[in-house]
Amino acid sequence: MAMHSFDTHDVLNQTPPFGDVNLIATNRPLLDAVKVSGVDAAEAEVLVAFGEAWGSAERLDIGRLANENPPKLRTHDARGCRIDAVEFHPAYHVLLRASMEDGLHASTWDEHRTGHAHVARAARLYTAAGVESGHICPITMTHASVAALAVSPSRLAEWLPRIRSRDYDSRFIPFWEKTAVTLGMGMTEKQGGTDVRANTTRAAAKAGDEYALTGHKWFMSAPMCDAFLVLAQAPGGLTCFLVPRFRPDGSLNAVRLQRLKDKLGNRSNASSEIEFQEAFAWRIGEEGRGVRTIIGMVQLTRLDCAVASAGLVRMGLALAMHHARHRSVLQKKLIDQPAMRMVLADLALESEAMTALALRAAHSFDVERSDDHEAAYARLVTPAAKFGICKAAPRLLYEAMECLGGNGYVEESTLPRLYREAPVNAIWEGSGNVIALDILRAENREPEVAASVLERLMADVAELPGASDAARDIVLALQSSDAEAKARFVAERLFILAATAALARSAPPQITEAYALTRLAAPSRMIGANDLGPAVIPLLERAFVAI
Repeated sequence: MAMHSFDTHDVLNQTPPFGDVNLIATNRPLLDAVKVSGVDAAEAEVLVAFGEAWGSAERLDIGRLANENPPKLRTHDARGCRIDAVEFHPAYHVLLRASMEDGLHASTWDEHRTGHAHVARAARLYTAAGVESGHICPITMTHASVAALAVSPSRLAEWLPRIRSRDYDSRFIPFWEKTAVTLGMGMTEKQGGTDVRANTTRAAAKAGDEYALTGHKWFMSAPMCDAFLVLAQAPGGLTCFLVPRFRPDGSLNAVRLQRLKDKLGNRSNASSEIEFQEAFAWRIGEEGRGVRTIIGMVQLTRLDCAVASAGLVRMGLALAMHHARHRSVLQKKLIDQPAMRMVLADLALESEAMTALALRAAHSFDVERSDDHEAAYARLVTPAAKFGICKAAPRLLYEAMECLGGNGYVEESTLPRLYREAPVNAIWEGSGNVIALDILRAENREPEVAASVLERLMADVAELPGASDAARDIVLALQSSDAEAKARFVAERLFILAATAALARSAPPQITEAYALTRLAAPSRMIGANDLGPAVIPLLERAFVAI
């Protein structure tokens, strides 16, 4: 008897899987931004090899697996002993191992680093974040921790060799038994959130720089790190401490994991609520100077927020371009449809500006010690970059999702994960109002520095449409009687001005002018509704280079 096929149709006009794509070689805006920052051809070849590894179908699928299998909290073992451990899916460990082998957690602190270490690292972090962002959290905190530990040279000398190591070690054992470590951060508490001066965790002095901490942290990400930089109230005021998971005698420290946060995104990474029960800690820096001690770490994590969000948007654009090149509607590829071309070109413009600014900010960290202007740029523009890039990311990823229609909305697509991931960087390390007010305070505290940064930005964009108006808007808002109410306005204008200046360094002139016309000279319209003039073709050609 003949068997009947139950196939109802052939599968036609579906986009092939996105994989085995070199995520850096296909990204002309990123390569140009890296080049203008001084990265030479040999270093660029290393970046291209990184792009090939992270764009492999296997690596992309590992990112999917890590997010589909979130971590689990194990407070006790089978005997009832307290262990306060988190179990991760093997895919998470694969990603962390790959990132640490490539030095994303420490390359800027290498003894023989190049003069472009921050830029080269930012390009890699940007690329990896688009593949899977959850594991970037401990990578970012480990990298940034050095800025805080530097306040205590003896403690830094003990930890830095293990931070620099490329050997990922996930074992839950004392740090001195490992060749490589990761470090986390815990600042916020239930009653204060961003207002860390409202922290109630108490630190009792024991001997030398040793203290006992009692209290809690409402958010502590990556709780399986080997130690955490935290803030607590010492007799002399709010102070920074280093809290290891194991006490010096080898016993488990009293860092009690209460539960894991059930988050919108960032699913592969564990974020926890914890309690300290006379937990052992080392003081970092002087008592009462906790915020000043940790601010360098915060500045580095804010840079990573901007870089990673730019990477998320870039991945969304790449997926939209890939779909548009293969999907046909009314006998024409989507990429050839005028309306879709305008949407993709507008997305590409936003992505290119974000990429240019993120790398420009990273460059300022490379040279800030030898250039006072670049140090001022890093202090003032980095938070503005975080503000603008991170807040725009969810909106732009939604637009990328819509380019795929229903295929972009279902969980088999990567875009829902990118979309859920997008808000976290705008919230972490200072939400919108906090960042805007920080910029305002910095400009008020060092008005001559702010004026210098504005002057240098204007030197790059003075002839472009809307530039002088943007600078005037910032100055007038700062001088107004209700400057605090205009903090977001100042942050947004500074972001767009800085992004335009960054584009002027690395993008073709018609792209920079299109951005100035549609973002500086007038408020940006809905994606796809901006008149980009002759920039449409180069934007599309640069956005996703066929190789």
